[in-house]
Amino acid sequence: MKTGILASTDRRNAWPTGSEAHSQISWVQNSQEAAHFDIFIDLNFDAHPECMRDYAGNTNTIFLLSAVNHTPEAAFFHAGIPYGGEKIFGINAIPGFLERSTLEISDPFGKIDEVVDLLNALPFTTLEWVKSRVGMVTPRIVFMIINEAYYTMQEGTAAAPDIDTAMKLGTAYPHGPFEWKNKCGIANVYRTLEAMYEDTKEERYKICPALKTEYLTSGFR
Repeated sequence: MKTGILASTDRRNAWPTGSEAHSQISWVQNSQEAAHFDIFIDLNFDAHPECMRDYAGNTNTIFLLSAVNHTPEAAFFHAGIPYGGEKIFGINAIPGFLERSTLEISDPFGKIDEVVDLLNALPFTTLEWVKSRVGMVTPRIVFMIINEAYYTMQEGTAAAPDIDTAMKLGTAYPHGPFEWKNKCGIANVYRTLEAMYEDTKEERYKICPALKTEYLTSGFR
């Protein structure tokens, strides 16, 4: 099984390797190489949903697209391309979540029955199937908590280290909200919250000014 992966440096470093099933991994430079592989994993898709133009019409390759901020079906729609039976799945490929043994994955076009055996060969213990929605599930919850933590810090109620400690002691979470932010990257947190607010208009996803300021002064890391 030939697997091609398109990824920025941080996501490439976060992707688990070493699986026997993935011994034929190739790291590629652009989305136009997708047709050469049995599985093509685009970990940059959230930043470049226009790449759907390169994937449309290819019904031989299985596509796993980082689809937290842009769902695959929305990418088809905005590109003006009709869906044509492509085997396309969305995954949560944000650094900080890829290190888990569970991969969050969506099946927007109902193609799982055709490829389930190949997907089970991915280097994850569990595939967690979720609905195809902006934010998926885990980022939606964790990033909302991060946003609330920034409001708490902004109001002067507590400092970031104290909020992290309180969250871990009070909820048994593995990381506090600011630790999660560091693992995922401020740019990923900001852009996902922005996408969720645009999608839902729910106040709980409205970005805290302190978080926005950090993002704008961070160099977009």
